[in-house]
Amino acid sequence: MSRTLVVAGNGMVGHRLVRTLRAGDPEGSWRVIVQAEEGRPAYDRVALSSYVDTWDAERLALDGSDHAGDDLVQLRLGDPVTGIDTERRLVRTARGLEQPYDALVLATGSRPFVPPVPGHDLPGCFVYRTIEDLDAIRAAAERARAVKGRPAAMVVGGGLLGLEAAKALRDMGLSPHVVEMAPRLMPLQVDEGGGALLRRLVSQLDVTVHTGTSTQEIGADGDRLLARLGNGTELDVDLVVFSAGVRPRDDLARAGGLAVGERGGILVDDACRTSAADVYAIGECAAVDGRCYGLVAPGYSMAELVAAQLLGGRETFPGADLSTKLKLLGVDVASFGDAHAATEGALEVVFNDAVSGTYKKLVVSDDSATLLGGVLVGDASDYDLLRPLVGRKLPAEPAAILAPSDGGGGVGVEALPDAAQVCSCNAVTKGAITGAILTEGCDTVGKLKSCTGAGTGCGSCVPMLSKLLDSCGVEQSTAVCEHFSQSRAELFEIIQATRISTFSELISRYGTGQGCAICKPAVASILATLGNGHILGGEQATLQDTNDRFLANMQRNGTYSVVPRVPGGEITPEKLMVIAQVAQEFGLYTKITGGQRIDLFGATVDQLPRIWKRLVDAGMESGHAYGKALRTVKSCVGSTWCRYGVQDSVGMAIELELRYRGLRSPHKIKAGVSGCARECAEARGKDFGVIATENGWNLYVGGNGGMLPRHAELLVSDVDDETLIRIIDRFLMFYVRTADRLQRTASWIEELDGGLDHLRAVIVDDSLGICEDLEAAMAKHVENYTDEWRGVLEDPEKLERFASFVNAPGSPDPSISFRTERQQQVPVLLGVPEVVSR
Repeated sequence: MSRTLVVAGNGMVGHRLVRTLRAGDPEGSWRVIVQAEEGRPAYDRVALSSYVDTWDAERLALDGSDHAGDDLVQLRLGDPVTGIDTERRLVRTARGLEQPYDALVLATGSRPFVPPVPGHDLPGCFVYRTIEDLDAIRAAAERARAVKGRPAAMVVGGGLLGLEAAKALRDMGLSPHVVEMAPRLMPLQVDEGGGALLRRLVSQLDVTVHTGTSTQEIGADGDRLLARLGNGTELDVDLVVFSAGVRPRDDLARAGGLAVGERGGILVDDACRTSAADVYAIGECAAVDGRCYGLVAPGYSMAELVAAQLLGGRETFPGADLSTKLKLLGVDVASFGDAHAATEGALEVVFNDAVSGTYKKLVVSDDSATLLGGVLVGDASDYDLLRPLVGRKLPAEPAAILAPSDGGGGVGVEALPDAAQVCSCNAVTKGAITGAILTEGCDTVGKLKSCTGAGTGCGSCVPMLSKLLDSCGVEQSTAVCEHFSQSRAELFEIIQATRISTFSELISRYGTGQGCAICKPAVASILATLGNGHILGGEQATLQDTNDRFLANMQRNGTYSVVPRVPGGEITPEKLMVIAQVAQEFGLYTKITGGQRIDLFGATVDQLPRIWKRLVDAGMESGHAYGKALRTVKSCVGSTWCRYGVQDSVGMAIELELRYRGLRSPHKIKAGVSGCARECAEARGKDFGVIATENGWNLYVGGNGGMLPRHAELLVSDVDDETLIRIIDRFLMFYVRTADRLQRTASWIEELDGGLDHLRAVIVDDSLGICEDLEAAMAKHVENYTDEWRGVLEDPEKLERFASFVNAPGSPDPSISFRTERQQQVPVLLGVPEVVSR
């Protein structure tokens, strides 16, 4: 008989508890009931600010948050626990339910702290904690923008949460003022020197900073608010956001007679047990030995140890790593260990470069041998190597470690002991990772992620995984295949520099053997990108894979599909009628694709040219659905029709699709353009996505729908049409030149040394001085584009390839028959087991 676990709270920590328990309990010894306060499944509150990018709450949902298909988990949304009866071992909920339990876990989190400032409850004052809070702030911002072009806002609190709120407000088009009572921003994480630089960098980003003062009063001023600060400053703002810290939610425990800490929080021991039998507390509401932790990593540790306790383990809380590495308003900030040198005899070694905007401090023991902590502002690239060394002997003099890399300083991965924790999100040590490399055969970053779980949380430790592979002697080969020792990027440079135009010449000069199904299509793609004629011209025709060989996608039954290009999803009635007539005449199955096109299925090889001719004569062309090339640029209707649209997304999508059509690349490319932040074109799920703003366009890159779907990241914001197209030109050509074979844009960016920041430096700031060349290459592609279908129709030699049988051109393939399904003809290949559709 299963026992009943009730979880009060459904935040990130409560969700981790349920997932961990279910993963470790395949026999189903526990039935789990989750009483959730919010009306939506668990979501990533740490990434709450990213909600402003898309206003799509589903993108924040945690994996498995709906527990679909798990009969042993019951998720009760919008029905929080309101009372605990520890004697009767039951809880009462807001809907009047009395739910018995065998064990109870309190995961109620914390609530925003609102200082008792006169006027804090006026209309226009908000807190920053939930999706609903951001929706309310957004509505107020839109009302203010309707009256005033760029409204002002005040954020009370200059800590981590305050700067997150300031970023969100700025992204909503407001001018934020940040008010912090302490003499510097982020007083808990950074010291005076780091705070000074942080203030300067933040102030350069349209954020006004007021430190060393408090908010004395907020009053109504017509339809706005007037805030008076302690230093006499008056701020006339449109809204106020309180983000001055949190307080543990221990009300349930207090009312139920459980012990609480002097400063709040539910008192628990090192096993997260409260003063009541079989009642636990985890996350921000729990006070371990009287101390509450406001970070998610300690909460995850508590969730995992309670799950282990429920399954018979004896784990205890290992303590909390309060180190943080953040990017706030585009500024790197990190602190670790004893960042404020509170240890007796501690020494501080500081490197402050005001010109480059970097501040680095190490706190060391009195003999300068042991690392105690540190602060990094502006450049936190050393964080992953320094944080695991806290409490350990330094591998070099502190000053040498902080010196610029060209001065020979720095710390190597070899200096880390095996017990050093590389991934703090999932508590994975260097020893566990190197063990996976040496004993489990993990020879790629992807395999290490799957095997150890490292890098699957915030992802900040992913660069370290690659360094550990190198340190273990794993040669991460970049060779295309056994016939070429060069990488795809190196082959691209060779072909471009030597102007080689055939595969045979390339392999004779730079490779070995005859080539294979890996290198031939890769080289064919490069040759096509560099403008070496039609892909079916001459020797190139023999290099193509099945789809490119016939300019159509082969289906599972041996027939082909035909997809004409429909730029931006916009199509005339006349073209629609031609597509319908072609489908009817050739008996083709028709379906609307996810990229706003019409797919025609069931064509035989000999029918393809005749189908293309009908489409080409009607003004259509190949949609490259068969090639590693630009597929589609999806679009909403934008400002042309939609009452929410702020830019012409259709026009921009058409321009982009026509510009990049036919561009051969390492993998297929998909794009989207949304006319407003509502994101109906799902642009952030594409290799590059464009979202309209009132001031122009935001460009996102590196999202896709591959095996591991990933949201695109913001590259530039509020750019005009010309700048947008110029940066996309650079992005695509840089990707085409440097990515590996069959590498999607997401993994390409992730594996760049420096990731998105490096990409931004190269294609926005032109740090390598190659942007002019990239633009020229794209301009050449645009100028030389020709339709591949038309190229076949105009060449009798190429047309000869499109026959079902070489000795009987024009004869249909007798092995193909058809059946009727959902009122359409569906082909069936004889001799192949049939899979009947629903």
